[in-house]
Amino acid sequence: MTALSKSESPERAGLAPYACDWRASRGRRHAEPPSALRSPFQRDRDRVIHSTAFRRLKHKTQVFVAGEGDHFRTRLTHSIEVAQIARTIARALALDEDLTECLALAHDLGHTCFGHAGEEALDAAIAEDGGFDHNAHTLRLLTELECRHVGFDGLNLTWETLEGVVKHNGPGDPRAAPGPIRAFDAAFPLDLDSYASAEAQVAALADDIAYNAHDLDDGLRAGLFAAAELADVPLFGPVFAEIDRRHPGIEPTRRQAQAVREVIGRMVEDVLRETRSRILGARLRDAQSVRALGRPLVAFSDAMRADVEGVRRFLFARMYRHPQVVARTDEAKRIVRELFDRYAADPAALPEEWRARKSGKRAIADYIAGMTDLFAQTEHKRLFKAP
Repeated sequence: MTALSKSESPERAGLAPYACDWRASRGRRHAEPPSALRSPFQRDRDRVIHSTAFRRLKHKTQVFVAGEGDHFRTRLTHSIEVAQIARTIARALALDEDLTECLALAHDLGHTCFGHAGEEALDAAIAEDGGFDHNAHTLRLLTELECRHVGFDGLNLTWETLEGVVKHNGPGDPRAAPGPIRAFDAAFPLDLDSYASAEAQVAALADDIAYNAHDLDDGLRAGLFAAAELADVPLFGPVFAEIDRRHPGIEPTRRQAQAVREVIGRMVEDVLRETRSRILGARLRDAQSVRALGRPLVAFSDAMRADVEGVRRFLFARMYRHPQVVARTDEAKRIVRELFDRYAADPAALPEEWRARKSGKRAIADYIAGMTDLFAQTEHKRLFKAP
């Protein structure tokens, strides 16, 4: 591995002019000596991978409760799949692959046990204290709660990574942002009212591509619906029909895997076509030009966006609202709420390091949010076992 050079231009380094260039990074909140071997964005990615929060994703729900089956996605496998798709798109657009991968790997760190069910339960539990938002919790993990370094709390990531984590789904009114994001922005401004980098926009689209394709794959595997019911579903219906024409009599598992690959490929190719068209129509001098463009640079075409929405509607009706999934969701909410109430009534039930914290209900929410599905279930059984 050769030492990094700050003298190279973005183009010489193989990057497009509008890519985030680590040489022009706005830096870290706490100054650190640079690495001779890794760029700041590579260091950010590596810190995310080595974090406790990232390891815990292996036993956190994507849709199905972790442990229900060895082949269903978890937050960890989903994040890895998002990173693979994001790197492919970033490379094709000559963006910084390391920053893109870092954002893809970090995007779900703030999710609680049991996915959105756990988040809803915690949001209700601390509503009077500002509520719970998984995106804001990701920021707090990266800037406060991960304590792995001497001299500062958090992972001390670059401005570009923190911006991408907070704004990957687009800009917003800073006054309407969750409290933790507003508080951090006051100390280390992230320009909340502008778009994020092209790398962050790629990570967001890669997330959409991954979960639409893979949630449907998991739903089929779980038997929540049959492949024959997808005939009228956008993307999947036409792809299954084409596979059947090309490979009549193909066995169902190969047919399903082939369909998922082809659907992902079509979405990726559409993003590349649409984004390249937008690049040609814009005057992009640098990464800041992307932030100031006034609309997303990385996007689906109108036709693909409509198809993706059709897939989402099907998944919502047939998977996320399936009676089996709803029953598990209700059970998960009950577990989280009962854990929260128990810790609030009896702080001695918390581990000593968490009892020492001064943030009351927020500390309880932080502790529960960090739990894996399996640990939350085990802890609930321990605390509520019959006498």
